Amino acid sequence: MRAQYTAAYTPGTYTPGTHAPRRAGLALRGRTAGLRRPPAVRRGSRLRRVPAPRPPRGSGARGLYERARRAWDRPLTAYYVILGASLLITVLGLVMVYSASQIKALELSLSDTYFFRKQFVAAAIGTALLLFASRVPANLHRALAYPLLVGTVFLMVLVQIPGIGHAVNGNQNWIYLGGPFQLQPSEFGKLALILWGADLLARKQDKRLLTQWKHMLVPLVPVAFLLLGLIMLGGDMGTAIILTAILFGLLWLAGAPTRMFVGVLTVAAAIGVTLIRTSPTRMSRLACIGATEPGPGDSCWQAVHGIYALASGGWFGSGLGASVEKWGQLPEPHTDFIFAITGEELGLAGTLSVLALFAALGYAGIRVAGRTEDPFVRYAAGGVTTWITAQAVVNIGAVLGLLPIAGVPLPLFSYGGSALLPTMFAIGLLIAFAREEPAAKAALAMRQPVLGKGSGMSWKTMRRRVKKRPSGER
Repeated sequence: MRAQYTAAYTPGTYTPGTHAPRRAGLALRGRTAGLRRPPAVRRGSRLRRVPAPRPPRGSGARGLYERARRAWDRPLTAYYVILGASLLITVLGLVMVYSASQIKALELSLSDTYFFRKQFVAAAIGTALLLFASRVPANLHRALAYPLLVGTVFLMVLVQIPGIGHAVNGNQNWIYLGGPFQLQPSEFGKLALILWGADLLARKQDKRLLTQWKHMLVPLVPVAFLLLGLIMLGGDMGTAIILTAILFGLLWLAGAPTRMFVGVLTVAAAIGVTLIRTSPTRMSRLACIGATEPGPGDSCWQAVHGIYALASGGWFGSGLGASVEKWGQLPEPHTDFIFAITGEELGLAGTLSVLALFAALGYAGIRVAGRTEDPFVRYAAGGVTTWITAQAVVNIGAVLGLLPIAGVPLPLFSYGGSALLPTMFAIGLLIAFAREEPAAKAALAMRQPVLGKGSGMSWKTMRRRVKKRPSGER
């Protein structure tokens, strides 16, 4: 290809018969597009070349994906996602508890805000626990593991003593603290197993003992079975399922081989089948999966009316507070089946929003567990993420008719202070672990002001940078 060279000049600076001005550049003019250099323009007494236009960024779905991926890779993304998603779930849960519990409270001759006020107090205490857990270093959390486990086991033993433990809906797993306050120790057993199991596995990994199957199983599995036995003495199989999921999550994070998983799962499945077949109530709940009619004796009444509530909500729901099923049709509208009332009042948009918040929270927890180099942080973050996601799946699956009704609340969303307090403390753990990532710690340190003694900047130096106004200027 033959190219021609022509002198680029500024009008008014070239005289016929002379050469091109010295400041004028040479532009390469070719037959193919894109070879021309950007033109020069005069700004004052200098010639400056206009920068070439940048290529447009990616557009459409691919460009949106790239921008989302870059935003997700930022150091503080997991920290903000965990904090924001958990707070949104809690606030929306308070709103739905107030809406779903009004009729139930009036049926019991109580104030229509009775359940909401109790949940609000629990949320306030849980927020304090969340802030405390998010500011405490990992070493102190490890120090709390053994006292929490011993205290939880002691309370779970007290539940089985007649006169101290009380039964609710056929399950004896409550201790009354006086007045309207009661405590369910099995909810704190989930947090105790996570902290104690994470500390145990981390110490064994430091000593390189996890390559031996006996060190991986003992004493983690026997202690977990102790907690499961105490829970099943009270008849609470739903909590036992969540505790089993936490145990499997810890073993998976520890790198347990497949044959070990198969063995433990076989034992757990055999025990579960035995417990289900020996209980008519559990068998009836298992038979209600996918039911569309209440059935003989209204055995599937709760499962079917949960589906009715979701179906009547439509795309955007009947409006906040306008539920029909909470008027005595749907049992437990503010606890186990609050997701059904959410679907009826806020529609598909509301339920999908709740699902998206739980998905974001779970994915952020996985990121925290996957990016850390501290084994305790990895096991604890993975255990908390397994707990919250498994419990959300069991609750929502039961409301949708895909799983048997297990009687477990929706984390951070359903009514119940005993479930809310340890869950919010666990969220504080995730926030603390997300803050301790090296990149996140550096980003947070850069955002803090450095003023005062010992810093490189003071108020006097800042005052020097301010240009003084003339004496006559106002």
